[in-house]
Amino acid sequence: MSAREKKDLLAETDRLREEGRAGEARERLLALTARFPDDAEVAYRTAWVHDVLGLETEAVAYYERSVAGTGLGAEDRRGALLGLGSTYRVLGRYGQAVETLRRGVEEFPDDGALKTFLAMALFNTDEHHEAMQLLLRLVASTSDDRHVQEYRSAIEHYAKDLRETM
Repeated sequence: MSAREKKDLLAETDRLREEGRAGEARERLLALTARFPDDAEVAYRTAWVHDVLGLETEAVAYYERSVAGTGLGAEDRRGALLGLGSTYRVLGRYGQAVETLRRGVEEFPDDGALKTFLAMALFNTDEHHEAMQLLLRLVASTSDDRHVQEYRSAIEHYAKDLRETM
């Protein structure tokens, strides 16, 4: 199979998933995965379709394969790290979620979604202070709310240590 044929098949599975035909997309992706077991892009798409179908446990191995491999573009790598970390969290594998999402934030420091999911995983591991720091900094830096922006410096100051008093 040529690279072009593989790309066309992946585009077809994306279309099927977007049309709500994830089951059909999954069948095609499983066949592609059997043919290209080390292909990070195929693994990522296969993980994603499993997530869409609520098959999180099955998605993990494909996500792991996708982030371990090479060949993913930056946007897909970001999505794979977020998907894997989020899936670990949903499955109660909180330590792995934190580790994966931290790696995602390190690689993509401007990604607010990764930071948000990391904060949720930190909450699950009782790291509430760090979770709140992340969220407060994110709110202060991304909110368009004029009231938040009015108090941005105070929010950023207290994000350093919520226990600080006068």
